[in-house]
Parts: sequence; structure tokens; C-alpha cells
Amino acid sequence: MSQLHVINHPLVQHKLSIMRDKNTGSKDFRELLREISLLMGYEVTRDLPLEDVEIETPICRTLAKRLSGPKLAIVPILRAGLGMVDGILNLVPVARVGHIGLYRDEETHQPVEYYCKLPDDIENRFVIVTDPMLATGGSASDAITMLKKRGCKNIRLMCLVGVPEGIDTVRRNHPDVDVYVAAVDDHLNENAYIVPGLGDAGDRIFGTK
Repeated sequence: MSQLHVINHPLVQHKLSIMRDKNTGSKDFRELLREISLLMGYEVTRDLPLEDVEIETPICRTLAKRLSGPKLAIVPILRAGLGMVDGILNLVPVARVGHIGLYRDEETHQPVEYYCKLPDDIENRFVIVTDPMLATGGSASDAITMLKKRGCKNIRLMCLVGVPEGIDTVRRNHPDVDVYVAAVDDHLNENAYIVPGLGDAGDRIFGTK
């Protein structure tokens, strides 16, 4: 069964509290999201495999550690997931970036696919799917299904805020995919928004509302 990882580092929680504030503007919201994504990225990549390599320091030759195994890919769910990409790229600048476009039907609250562009070798990569909000879990679950259809086997989901409904949906549909969040909020309201949440992440990132 997949694992739920709640990253409760004090810096993450402090920055998240500022993001929740309705008076925080788009510029600060974007910067905080990038910073939190970088901090969360340390945990998401904590168990990446390492190998021994021989190097020469200014003093002597020695064995050191370097990453081995599959290369990394970041796949944001458009559009809000884009706000989490730069933080991870600061950690792993050579990572490839794909994009999956899904929007939520306002009446059914179900995800609708409109775009998908992925690296050619995505099936051989360690994939981090990003989306700030894990509400119903429909978009994240569908995005992971799309990746699996393209041969991906090593996938993790990284979100800022989730609720039990969405977390359970992803873990039930994809028991092999670990879920990383900074907070588990209380519930969804009648419009399928997270409570207390932080509003529409896409609108707050891009200043469109």
C-alpha cells in the first residue's frame, strides 16, 4: 500500500501559513510555493539510490557518493502544478519536465484532459507529479493513470495541501504511488474546495482572480 508522508518541517509550516492568508499577493504566493517545493523536494527524493565513485580531492583520492539509477522527471498538472516545478529544479537542475493538462468540470467536478506532453524516455524516469491542491483526487489519479499507460513505474505525487477524500482516492486507485503533502486539511465544501485550504491555487499563483 502507498505511504502518506506529511512534511511538517517548521519552515514548511511557517511558509504555508503565510500562503493561506487571503491578503498574501500573487508575487509572495509564487515565491513561497517555490520555496516550499524545494524543501519538500528534499523529502520526496530522500531515498534516491546512490553509487560509489572514485574522485580526487585536492588532498587525495577517495570514494564518494553520486546519484545512480533512473533520472528524474517533474510532471506538473496544469496549471497550478507549474508553481512547484522551479523549486524541484533548484535541487535537480538536469531533471526533465513534462506537462499534463487537466481541468475540473464545474458541474461534475470530474477532471477533463486537454494536454499531455512528456519526455520521450518518461517510462525510464523517476517521476514526481506536482499539484498544490489534492481535493477530490480525480485530477491527480487520472494524471498518474496517463503516466502508467506510457510505461511509468516509479511515480510519486507531491502536493501542498490535501484532504482525506482526495488522499484516499489516489491511494486506492494507485496503491504503488506514495503521496507527499505539507498538510492534511479537514474536508471539501459543497463546491469541492478544500477547507480551510488556501483558495484556488492557480488563480493565486497567476493573479487571475
